Amino acid sequence: MRNNRDFYPDVLRYIAKFMVLFAVCFSLTQVSTRAQTAPDRLRRSESFLGIHFDFHAGEDCTEIGRDVDREMVEYVIDMVHPDYIQVDCKGHPGLSSYPTKVGHQAPGFVKDPLRIWREVTAEHGIALYVHYSGVWDSEAVRRYPGWARINERGRPDSRLTSVYGPYVDSLLIPQMKELIDGYGIDGAWIDGECWAIERDYRFSNFLAMHNRFGLERLPRSPDDPDWYEFSQYSREGFREYLDHYVSALHEYSPGFQVASNWAYSSMMPEPATVGVDFISGDYSAMNSINSARLEGRSMVYQGKPWDLMAWSFTWTDRHFSTKSIPQLQQEAAMVLSLGGGFQAYFPQRRDGSIRRWQMKLMKAVAEFCRAREALCHQAEPVPQIGLIYSGEAFYRINRKLFAAWHGELVPLRGNLQALLESQNVVDVVMEHHLRDRMGEYPLLIYPEWEYVDPEFKRELLDYVEAGGNLLIIGPKAAALFEGELGVTLLGEPEEKLNGLEYEGWLGGVRSLFQKVRLGEKTRPFGRVYNSDSNNVNDMKGPSETAASIRRYGKGLIAATYLNLGERYYNAATSVSRNFLAALVQELFPDPLVTVEGSHHVDVTANRKEGRLFINLVNTAGPHANEDIYVYDDIPSVGPLEVTIRLEEEPKTLRLEPAGRELEYTFKDGILSTTVESLKIHQVLALE
Repeated sequence: MRNNRDFYPDVLRYIAKFMVLFAVCFSLTQVSTRAQTAPDRLRRSESFLGIHFDFHAGEDCTEIGRDVDREMVEYVIDMVHPDYIQVDCKGHPGLSSYPTKVGHQAPGFVKDPLRIWREVTAEHGIALYVHYSGVWDSEAVRRYPGWARINERGRPDSRLTSVYGPYVDSLLIPQMKELIDGYGIDGAWIDGECWAIERDYRFSNFLAMHNRFGLERLPRSPDDPDWYEFSQYSREGFREYLDHYVSALHEYSPGFQVASNWAYSSMMPEPATVGVDFISGDYSAMNSINSARLEGRSMVYQGKPWDLMAWSFTWTDRHFSTKSIPQLQQEAAMVLSLGGGFQAYFPQRRDGSIRRWQMKLMKAVAEFCRAREALCHQAEPVPQIGLIYSGEAFYRINRKLFAAWHGELVPLRGNLQALLESQNVVDVVMEHHLRDRMGEYPLLIYPEWEYVDPEFKRELLDYVEAGGNLLIIGPKAAALFEGELGVTLLGEPEEKLNGLEYEGWLGGVRSLFQKVRLGEKTRPFGRVYNSDSNNVNDMKGPSETAASIRRYGKGLIAATYLNLGERYYNAATSVSRNFLAALVQELFPDPLVTVEGSHHVDVTANRKEGRLFINLVNTAGPHANEDIYVYDDIPSVGPLEVTIRLEEEPKTLRLEPAGRELEYTFKDGILSTTVESLKIHQVLALE
């Protein structure tokens, strides 16, 4: 028989075990109950507003989760009310900011922050996506040099993995599965991919190129033979890599949603052949307005849900400066006016916690966006002017594989800005966007591209013959259509300082210029004066034709014989803007909408649920000034005189989101109204 000294500890141990078992069962019951009662989470295709956090964990992160708790996450949700949150998981250094069993985690954890984010977001019906660096993984290539891409010198890259190597199957896919199973995340925003990838000089690629093209060595620079062919081979390698992991994750978890940052955007101008669930990108932290102008328009017609991410801060010498409320609202307005979703990026501290004071910025921006959601989100553009982004031409000049980091898109950006700053409604359209729908556009513009696909050229000419209008900008682009333009190019184009004249005003434009001789049925438009050292800013010297216009079938074809885009982007003048606007008006005299009163207004025309919406975005302010990082004073513009061409008088005309009815006149199919003042973004809603 046992004595009492043995009996009581046993009883206490049994009681303790029972209490632990009870606590576990109670906890599981609570989790199960919460899971059953948690609101449904929106899919990305349904989502409008998000917030992004990341901190790219490194060796310095020894106390991850220290200041992360449920109350912090609930604070974000209560302040912002997002449809989804994106949070750090693995950044470019390759160290995971959650306790991973299959990856390479950061040095120290106090708590698991990802677990907290998931539990709280699930309870509130908020979708959770992880920020995960894909191709760029410095830790993976440090541990496994065989996973790295091989650089031009034949050495393993210190940052980038190879899309041909085992990384995707050995780490990326297993880690995504770990996140799906262990955390129930809704999807992943894969960073560091198409914009980061470089050509891979591994031996297997040399063999493939040798067998296909007979190469004796892989090209190292754009001046080497077969550079374009090797670039295209490398791009196909990325597409196969992307398709491999997207397909694998969808097969493993059909509801899992994936985007590869900047895939199928301006950086990857091609059809979305891989089954990514949405398209997304974080546009420039500086000069964000001009960045968003192009990036949003490049995504609109890609056939996928899309959003753009603004950086909530700028920086100098690694010191971050948080943007002001009106500054970030103005950036958001650029995206909303194009029908896209919006999110903003806020860096986390090195322990994974957030800076709570910054949420007052996102709260104000979120309220601004929500007031416009019903007016803007997923609205469809009304075709007016189509500015052609030729992926075929871009891939021939791009020094990287996808991202245009060497100025390849500056001419396109400059022409877009000049058109928008004349209050034109402009879409950016790629070759595949125009297939079977060219005729929807009253005017197409081919801006300074040096190559045109023969089949696409034939389609463009058929479009003009049938009554469309085509404007070609720049001498090298004009050379592709010399016969159809009815001109003879004289000599070679020269880089020179040109005095561009319009309505008695002269503007200096240092750019490529081509002398031409016009045919009988081709008429001149504008003059270019010689601006050598003896004749600067004067109209007394010799001059040449600046542009020409010719009837072609039922339509018009025109060209400028000097480049305009790069100079407007880097050295804008009102003369070059007005010259281009006047040439556009010659070809397209009756646009759907005209706005007069300020050049600081972007105009978009959208339809949604049978209604017409005219968006007006105030672009005033020093957003393009590299010496100004944060500004909080956006001067109002107006009054703005607006005319809209309609088949019949609308039932109502309201200025939204204020819901104020506007007075207007309607005569001969033209509605005329006045917007007295535009602060940041307003919408004319017609029904």
